[in-house]
Amino acid sequence: MNRQLLLGDEALAQGALDAGLSGVYAYPGTPSTEITEYIQAAPEQRERRIHSRWSANEKTAMEAALGMSYAGKRALVCMKHVGMNVAADCFVNAAITGVRGGLIVVAADDPGMHSSQNEQDSRFYGDFSLVPMYEPANQQEAYDMAYRGFDFSEQTGEPVLMRLVTRLSHSRAGIKRSQPQLPPAPPAPTDPQQFILLPGIARRRYRALLEKQAELVKASEESSFNVYADGTDKSLGIVACGIGYNYVMENYPDGCPHPLLKIGQYPLPLKLLQRMADECRTLLVVEDGQPFVEKQLRGCLGKGLHIKGRTDGTLPPDGELTPDIVARALGQAPTSSYATPSLVAVRPPALCEGCGHRDMYTILTQVLRRDYPEHRVFGDIGCYTLGAGAPFHALHSTVDMGASITMAKGAADAGIYPAVAVIGDSTFTHSGMTGLLDCVNEQADVTIIISDNETTAMTGGQDSAGTGRLESICAGIGVAPEHIRVVVPLKKNYAEMEQILREELAYHGVSVIIPRRECIQTLARKKRNK
Repeated sequence: MNRQLLLGDEALAQGALDAGLSGVYAYPGTPSTEITEYIQAAPEQRERRIHSRWSANEKTAMEAALGMSYAGKRALVCMKHVGMNVAADCFVNAAITGVRGGLIVVAADDPGMHSSQNEQDSRFYGDFSLVPMYEPANQQEAYDMAYRGFDFSEQTGEPVLMRLVTRLSHSRAGIKRSQPQLPPAPPAPTDPQQFILLPGIARRRYRALLEKQAELVKASEESSFNVYADGTDKSLGIVACGIGYNYVMENYPDGCPHPLLKIGQYPLPLKLLQRMADECRTLLVVEDGQPFVEKQLRGCLGKGLHIKGRTDGTLPPDGELTPDIVARALGQAPTSSYATPSLVAVRPPALCEGCGHRDMYTILTQVLRRDYPEHRVFGDIGCYTLGAGAPFHALHSTVDMGASITMAKGAADAGIYPAVAVIGDSTFTHSGMTGLLDCVNEQADVTIIISDNETTAMTGGQDSAGTGRLESICAGIGVAPEHIRVVVPLKKNYAEMEQILREELAYHGVSVIIPRRECIQTLARKKRNK
């Protein structure tokens, strides 16, 4: 099939497969999940035995992918934007070690926070790590950048960061595939100490990375992903990054009258930007996310140039862009409306009917509110985060993956009692285990509820790294076996659940309660597939 209708995520995945991918490493997170799922289901995965198992978290994924690159094979790492925070230690250092086999790191950003805690822009990671970046404007570019990106990574000796956004990841378009390839292994590294970041070696390699920046800028200036289109009306120049280019062009169906620079590859193409600055005294920067390019232009194009975008209010400082928002920035009347029709009721998300988390929260809130008025419940990232809303209103915090346990510990250290943590099974093995070790080492007065639905449910039911092993993990970390309690969250077991909760709240040490019942959605899928 030379042409296919694919999501942006799927187009990127197919491009990686056609480029001779040997392994994908990822932790599921919206809007990046479908990249790995597509590879897992692809015929090439089975034929070529491409690694595609889920990793415990983004850090382990990044490190394993760097290991595959070390072995001379092409590897892909996928995560959502907040996953970059988890992978950052290895990612930043990978710029200094460099790569052998091509390595592409995909960060799927979420402007508008459709399913996220923040709107951080992953381009800042690429910038301060000094690695080249791609930002596709459409599904075809997502495919082409993945297909060509491994070659570029091997040519430059650096990992490539590819940044997607939700709207591109989860929309479909037709893509044209290139000829699949199985590249030969790259030659042995010229520096046998390349991957040993002892200070003396790291200093040498960092200097080499700095010296490489001019080469990377030149590659951006010559890239087919960065296109300068001249215009007759030079009262305004437009810099459009990634999907922002689409929003501009939707307002100019007959062609843009202004000089327009489409940016899809970084570092910034300075010569193209300087050309626009010389021709236009006012520049509008259209980028979905934070003002990454806008801020750089203010510093590198000289005084007297009027730069408009998110920082001056021409575009809103937060949220996802739309063609209508961009139309207003261009001084045009919006031609369409994205408002929710009045006849559609807006409903907040809620836990599924029959979900085991519901039974857990029913007993937890009943006991705590009745007998422990000073209680605090620290939540985490997953389906069970919905316990913060109606009808339970059970959580006092939700910050980041694994924070429930360590925040409960800190609150207990400050004298709060009872301090309760609620975390899911997948999140626990992602980032909760080290927090539990801190609790054990200090015998913190915390009660930890690992609500186990035996899957990574929030992102669609992927495998959970700790399935079948949670009790062993907790015992191995040092929790006393008599304070590792397992219950089945069903109405018929409410009396038992309440008794166990009361007993562990009364214990002034580390307690772990595991309410375990399979996710109702994955169970339903299994029944349908029989």
